Amino acid sequence: VQLVESGGGSVQSGGSLRLSCVASRFAYSSYCLGWFRQAPGKGREGVAQINADSLTNYANSVKGRFTISQGNTKNTLYLQMNSLKPEDTAMYYCAARPWPCMTTILPPSDFGVWGQGTQVTVSS
Repeated sequence: VQLVESGGGSVQSGGSLRLSCVASRFAYSSYCLGWFRQAPGKGREGVAQINADSLTNYANSVKGRFTISQGNTKNTLYLQMNSLKPEDTAMYYCAARPWPCMTTILPPSDFGVWGQGTQVTVSS
């Protein structure tokens, strides 16, 4: 499995961005896909996760502003980010695991496949 993110950039506070993650050679029938982020000097944190059956989980800090979704072919993962804040500035990564998500956001250690990341910068 290979994951490739795109869509990062620089926006002003209140703006929007949509991140994409394309998964190649991804053939699991049961899985969890997630978006994580890591700001300078901080640990990597879960942002949003989605099951094969499209059940979703969000970190409290992004609920109501971010939306995770999959494309029709299930090999593309999206993160629509609205009402962006300076504290959303980070490197964003997509990740995958061949087991379902749980009812709460899973930590980075539960995911074995990672993309290279895409930078999101929000200015005030």
